[in-house]
Amino acid sequence: MDKRSIRTVVEQQVTKRGLGRNSRGISNPTIYTFKRPPAPVNAPASPEQPTTSDLDESAQQSDWRPWERLGELAEAGDAVGVENFLSRLGPNDQALALNRLDEEHYCAVLTLLPAEEAAEILRHLSETQAAELVDSLDASDAAAIVQEMTSDEQADLLGDLDDDQAESILQALPPEDAASVRELAAYSDDQAGGLLVREILRFNQKSLVHEVITTLSENAEEFRDYDVQYAYLTDDDEKLVGVLPMRNLLFAKRTDPVADIMILDPLSITASMPLEELRDIFDAHHFLGVPVVDDNHKLLGVVHRNAVDYESTRAAENDFLKSQGIIGGEELRTMPLWQRAKRRLSWLSINILLNIGAAGVIAVYQDTLSKVIALAVFLPIISDMSGCSGNQAVAVSMRELSLGLVRPTEMVRVWLKEISVGLINGSVLGLLVAIVAVVWDGNPYLGLVVGVALCANTLIAVSIGGTVPLLLKRLGFDPAVASGPLLTTVTDMCGFFLVLGLATAMLERLI
Repeated sequence: MDKRSIRTVVEQQVTKRGLGRNSRGISNPTIYTFKRPPAPVNAPASPEQPTTSDLDESAQQSDWRPWERLGELAEAGDAVGVENFLSRLGPNDQALALNRLDEEHYCAVLTLLPAEEAAEILRHLSETQAAELVDSLDASDAAAIVQEMTSDEQADLLGDLDDDQAESILQALPPEDAASVRELAAYSDDQAGGLLVREILRFNQKSLVHEVITTLSENAEEFRDYDVQYAYLTDDDEKLVGVLPMRNLLFAKRTDPVADIMILDPLSITASMPLEELRDIFDAHHFLGVPVVDDNHKLLGVVHRNAVDYESTRAAENDFLKSQGIIGGEELRTMPLWQRAKRRLSWLSINILLNIGAAGVIAVYQDTLSKVIALAVFLPIISDMSGCSGNQAVAVSMRELSLGLVRPTEMVRVWLKEISVGLINGSVLGLLVAIVAVVWDGNPYLGLVVGVALCANTLIAVSIGGTVPLLLKRLGFDPAVASGPLLTTVTDMCGFFLVLGLATAMLERLI
């Protein structure tokens, strides 16, 4: 990976797709964040750092370049200046400033900052951007930052690094933390194990109310970033036995056992549960989180509702990228040139091979095309309009699959729904293009050929677009990747064949 390629950032994605607890770990809308107390009103401004009013005024200028000042502070090794400067910027400007620096300077910034502050900044970046920044650090510096993240953040970040760099960071982590990350990294992001957090409130069911309250009070600093809606109760073997709402704890007598006020035998899931089933659970229940247990019912952690929502959104975004030919995940223009070209070429190369097949249909009918050159005008119209109709059907099927509204086995039902729409739209589109052909060429038979061809090809396109994603899903392939090329090739081949085949059959009336 070209580590000097980090130059720019898509600002709109910074707050939307962070690694942080806001997006992955904490489901309570009222959450704790690391906030720096405001500077005293009468405190003099240091000549080495801008005042808040200076930053506000500069932020309104289109040529404001915060990375230049940040680079100067980093080059001077001014740790206090770097920390103060970044603390006065919003998340978007922090990310913009960092990603416009060259490798030497942004590495200096991350190492000058306290590990806790560096981790907080990385939370506001997309996972791809955060991985690129961490990848440029020494293993020891990266490990110090990773150690300040929650368990799911650690697994996500290291999963986006290459194997050698991830292993180096794991070696620099405490053995217990490294083992935890390795365990979570074994699960993909579309499984409960890849989304769970271990940082939860858990107590033995034999505890008394006052003991739990005392523990919470004495460890407030540690628990401040946890989800405090619920505590989870286990037996002596760490097996889940109940859930304790904090509301119940507040109104209970201090001498009561917590087992008397817990929710007994709560719903739990296994770490291997897929994202689709997780989404179904949260759709069916108003839970903020669901405990995750192993095969022996030992409590592993919790999957929060907003983690499932976040991952579902990211999966939909990745599906969209795949449908547009971006293979291999998120692409940003800060990535190395060759890596970006390779991701795009993998899809384009397949398409060029498939398009050769469509061109072969034209080659078969080149004599007809040479005699009725007007057909060449309508070939791209037939191909494009049919492709658009098919893509609409693909989009609906992909959406229903992602929402769990349709099963891969329901191809006949989907086909019947699509064929009805295709018949109406195909007839309307065919009539319109036929009128255009007659008005333009003056030959009604040309209008008949292109009109019938477009109507028939629209039916074919919506049939393929509606059912192929379901078929691919059923066969275990990724419908987001394969549906587009298949649809394009088949609709092109069928469209060309219908137009040129009908024209050949009616050649005498077209000449």
